Amino acid sequence: MAIANILLVDDEVPFVEAMTRRLTKRDVEIHAAYSGEEALEKLAHSDAIEVVILDIKMPGMDGIDTLREIKRRFPLVEVIMLTGHATVESGIEGMKLGAFDYLMKPCDITDLVEKVQAAARKKRDHEEKIIQARIKEITSRRT
Repeated sequence: MAIANILLVDDEVPFVEAMTRRLTKRDVEIHAAYSGEEALEKLAHSDAIEVVILDIKMPGMDGIDTLREIKRRFPLVEVIMLTGHATVESGIEGMKLGAFDYLMKPCDITDLVEKVQAAARKKRDHEEKIIQARIKEITSRRT
């Protein structure tokens, strides 16, 4: 089993291809999207995605707008913001909107994998708590 199932969102095709190769070698399941709109479409059709690695600067729907929509529609999915052109302030804005963390491009692959693992673990923990709460609710109805 992969250490995490992620959606990599960036409008720069060579970057997505290079990161896909590097992360696949580290046992990460990768899905790619090249725009915010495509990312939302892929999330709507896959329950398996745990973590989104999201570029902040993209044409059309930028990373901040995409993050807002991900958190509105898929609140348990964790998001790691990547910024190469933006400032630390945009990373902090992303954190305020619910991003798990942010990294500056180019990022150290080991740091990224560690953040992905931590984000996936957080999502799995939240899902487990929800399942346990539902089980408790169902079993308490029977007594």
